Amino acid sequence: MGELRLEARQTALVLVDLMSRIVALETAPLAGVDVLERCAALAKATRAAGGLVVNVRVERPGVETQPEGSGFAPELDPQPGDVEIVKRTVGAFQGTGLDEILRSRGIDTVALAGIATNFGIESTGRAADDLGYRTVYITDAMTGLHAHAHEFAVSYVFPWLGTTCSGTEYVAALSQDS
Repeated sequence: MGELRLEARQTALVLVDLMSRIVALETAPLAGVDVLERCAALAKATRAAGGLVVNVRVERPGVETQPEGSGFAPELDPQPGDVEIVKRTVGAFQGTGLDEILRSRGIDTVALAGIATNFGIESTGRAADDLGYRTVYITDAMTGLHAHAHEFAVSYVFPWLGTTCSGTEYVAALSQDS
């Protein structure tokens, strides 16, 4: 991969399903708490560089009360200026207004992290690509429900849809122009 370059003010860090009940699931190759910690650090760096943080959580459709732990994990520490998206499908774009929010803010790059690699992240990334966004997958800040599915998405699917990088590479790319 060549050097990653990002314009912070045109970049949205989209954090998928970092809710207590999902963070607590058995995941691989990383534990949910490790992903949460990394994502919180990425969010802080994104805000500091002038980028947008989008926190996405899922609600089950057709039920009156969501399961316990359906709010954002407290460690995520959403800040004023962040965008909150509530989805009722696997991906974050369908029926949420996310595309309109991003376009209204001049966002052309979507960087993805969270849980689970081959569900919410992959679905959101495919939709972002279909909508014409540049997609960046922060592979050491995501995990799957099974290691083999995570590895397949990271090594095979994501390179077809966008750019893969580490959290360190992402932060360095954001910091270049700030």
